[in-house]
Amino acid sequence: MNDPILRYTLVERVMHWIAAVAFCYVLATGLAFYSPHLYWIATLLGGAPTSRFWHPWLGVVFAATLFWMLKAWLGDMRITPADRKWGDSMQHYIRNEDENLPPIDRFNIGQKYFFWGMLWAGIVLLLSGAVLWFPELIPWSLRGLRFAAVLLHVSSALITIGLFIIHVYMGTAVVRGGFTSIIRGEVSPAWARTHHRLWFQRVTGK
Repeated sequence: MNDPILRYTLVERVMHWIAAVAFCYVLATGLAFYSPHLYWIATLLGGAPTSRFWHPWLGVVFAATLFWMLKAWLGDMRITPADRKWGDSMQHYIRNEDENLPPIDRFNIGQKYFFWGMLWAGIVLLLSGAVLWFPELIPWSLRGLRFAAVLLHVSSALITIGLFIIHVYMGTAVVRGGFTSIIRGEVSPAWARTHHRLWFQRVTGK
């Protein structure tokens, strides 16, 4: 049987792409606010007032998708002994020698680290962003909180940018079939067996 295997449900795919679009928007507008040399980005996105208005709202949307993914994927994202064993054999993954890797479940340890990194950085972005969104609610006696919010917001944003670049690169250039799976939702049995053998065995019973 070579029937495709469902890897991501329609709801999972929709939430993933909502997260991706929201993140790209807050990334672009955030860069425009970060440096005068990048202010032209805000102009392309409707101008400074428009970007300023939508930046925090799309940030809330992005955070909401992260919390949804946490609820939906919590069981899949826990680090297991199989993950650590797979991580110890990372050199095979880097050299595209997937046949030499230990069997892994639905997500490998790199994907799990990406998820937890984006989740915790997203929480910091949400909390620090709230301080910057409503500065009038912060007493001047707590001005140190405002300064800390700026530092935390920028630092966590840089972390998410780095993780995002790695995520896109790995999903499009390194693991063939990874990008199409989040569009169509399906993968071939051969792909599932090669990249996520434990998951393949669990969903097929083979």
